[in-house]
Amino acid sequence: MSTVTRFAPSPTGWIHVGNLRTALMNYLIARKNGGQFILRLDDTDQERSKEEYADGIKADLEWLGLHWDRVEKQSLRMERYREAADTLRAAGRFYECFETPTELDLKRKKLLNMGRPPVYDRTSLNLTEAERAAMRAEGREGYWRFLLNQNRIEWTDGILGPISIDAASVSDPVLIRADGQVLYTFASSVDDIDMGVTFIVRGADHVTNTATQIQIMGALGGRPPAFAHHSMLTGAEDEKLSKRFGTLSLRDLRARGVEPMALLSMMARLGSSKPVELAGSMEELIEGFDVSSFGAAPTKFDPEDLFPLTRHHVQGLPFAAVRERIAALGVPDAEAEAFWAVAKGNITVLADLAEWWALFRDGAEPVVDEADREFVAKALAMLPAKPWTQGTWGEWTSVVKEATGRKGKDLFRPLRRALTGRDAGPEMADVMPLLRKVPTV
Repeated sequence: MSTVTRFAPSPTGWIHVGNLRTALMNYLIARKNGGQFILRLDDTDQERSKEEYADGIKADLEWLGLHWDRVEKQSLRMERYREAADTLRAAGRFYECFETPTELDLKRKKLLNMGRPPVYDRTSLNLTEAERAAMRAEGREGYWRFLLNQNRIEWTDGILGPISIDAASVSDPVLIRADGQVLYTFASSVDDIDMGVTFIVRGADHVTNTATQIQIMGALGGRPPAFAHHSMLTGAEDEKLSKRFGTLSLRDLRARGVEPMALLSMMARLGSSKPVELAGSMEELIEGFDVSSFGAAPTKFDPEDLFPLTRHHVQGLPFAAVRERIAALGVPDAEAEAFWAVAKGNITVLADLAEWWALFRDGAEPVVDEADREFVAKALAMLPAKPWTQGTWGEWTSVVKEATGRKGKDLFRPLRRALTGRDAGPEMADVMPLLRKVPTV
């Protein structure tokens, strides 16, 4: 059987690192096995789903190089869900309920106070048609639950290992709300059968959903796929990331200069037994991916860890990969390659190039200690006329050394700080040919 995986985000917001982890794992499994990767937009919530978010999801995946084989939209499959609901009704596995949210909440609290699990008591299961009619006459709107077989639901998880859940400890899931909205648990079960999905990787918070969906799929005559549930991400201090995901969207990380390969490299290894290290290509990520190497324990994620990986990636880029970006800064073609050679070892993200070009083009604000002011002024007066070459720095500092007697860091550090405003940076021999202006001290 051909491998088919899917990434099924709801277009109700921008995707974040947690979503990416799920998308990437499914993508890598499909590509490693020569299978299909489906992008499915779970947009049955028409009130919250927006086209701009759907477009944003696609743009983020394209930026990362996660190319899908086809796109599906749940909003276009409503008739199919109605057919599936009729199948469950005919099989006696779908029943209409009428409790209000307040009534359900009171039931849950009563059970908890009694020390019992808050499992729905199936009050509505045996209502007669006359009783249902009476409920509707009172203005109550019916919603639909799936009738679970109260046995153990078992599967071997690709990450968590053997799983066994007692269905009697789980409430019959609501699959269609009173307003007619088809809920995730139902729509996903129908889609995964119809689309031939063979492997699903998702977060450990879906384990109970998986148990109920295995029964739903079976009731619909389908064969459940294999499942793997990855660990949940936490912050560097073990705090929940859910409230921070608004600042950890892929859009935000991209705006901060994080490179796609840095992000992919981290997410392909984070939480596994393999060390996180920068991959050289998507092919390398695909070849080295093994879902069974991941663990169940919550996984720490610090977005700042993306920047050393980004720095490593950026500093290894060939000039051809950045030529257009450098040209956009206004760097003359004749100086562009030399500028990249000088600047690349001193940047973390490509946006840092603008600061270096501004320094070369406009000159730096000199940093001069009061004790060095007279020395620096004297040294600057000895600067040879332009054009400067790579030999200029050595020739100039030799003359200054001879005239002032300074040497070592007492010679070089004040002059670097005067010309660049920095304590460290590229080799000054390489900097000199690019400097346009001499500071005034």
